[in-house]
Amino acid sequence: GESSSNIKVKRHKTTRLDNKTVIITGASSGIGKEVAKNLAKRGAKVILACRDLKKTNKVADEIKRQIRDAKIGVKHLDLASFKSVRKFAKDINQNEERLDILINNAGVFYCPGDLRTEDGFEMQFGVNHLGHFLLTNLLLDLLKKSAPSRVVTVSSNAHEKGRIHFDDINSEKKYEPRACYDQSKLANVLFSRELSKRLKGTGVTTYSLHPGVVRTNISKYLRQQHFFSGPIIDLFLVLPLFKDGEQGTSTVIYCAVDESLKKESGNYYRECSETMPGKQALDDGVAKKLWELSEKMVGLT
Repeated sequence: GESSSNIKVKRHKTTRLDNKTVIITGASSGIGKEVAKNLAKRGAKVILACRDLKKTNKVADEIKRQIRDAKIGVKHLDLASFKSVRKFAKDINQNEERLDILINNAGVFYCPGDLRTEDGFEMQFGVNHLGHFLLTNLLLDLLKKSAPSRVVTVSSNAHEKGRIHFDDINSEKKYEPRACYDQSKLANVLFSRELSKRLKGTGVTTYSLHPGVVRTNISKYLRQQHFFSGPIIDLFLVLPLFKDGEQGTSTVIYCAVDESLKKESGNYYRECSETMPGKQALDDGVAKKLWELSEKMVGLT
């Protein structure tokens, strides 16, 4: 028999997104690129929000070649810079009539310890969580205006090993790439959960998920020798995650378009099914505390 995730993918294969606008962060490679292609095929206007414009323009051209009437826009967004996030959001708010689906997909993985964002935050927490936290908050009015709309945040099963180190959230006392990555992915699930509470009754729903990582640039950090000085668990952690493009994207697309999820919000998904996240991800007190701290960090208070 077919796996239930295959059946679900077939079910939403036909969902159209004509006259809808989608923003995808980190869409110049891997999962983001495949998702962009899929949603463009459904008739959506897709805005690729990425740091590397040259590379992203190439992706946009490739999609336009493959899909005749594709509506693809490219805009610069560096999630490691609050200034860049604010500039991007201002541009979207001024120039876009609507925003139906925001896909927080960009991510960095196992960064070298000296890497900090422009605003001085540890790179993985800064890009994977804080940049997307600020971006989403700045686009909320447009999402509400376009309701029913969705915020889809790509996390990872790595969140199960994570905890939010409130005593050293910026990894100044000690830096462990793996622990920082896990913390950032836990933050994604907690953010999505708390966001759903704050958006009750607005028609904006939220989803976090484990994608199954496509062979993607996120692993470029893994190739740098300083990760292999430790035990080889890194390889065992990463290799089973590699899926081909379509498989890796199926849960992202499911959360973005499946009609049956309209009434659900704040949940975590894996293989096109709602799944129990790690127990730290169910702690509403931690979710609220992280939200309030994040507001201060990004300057939203």
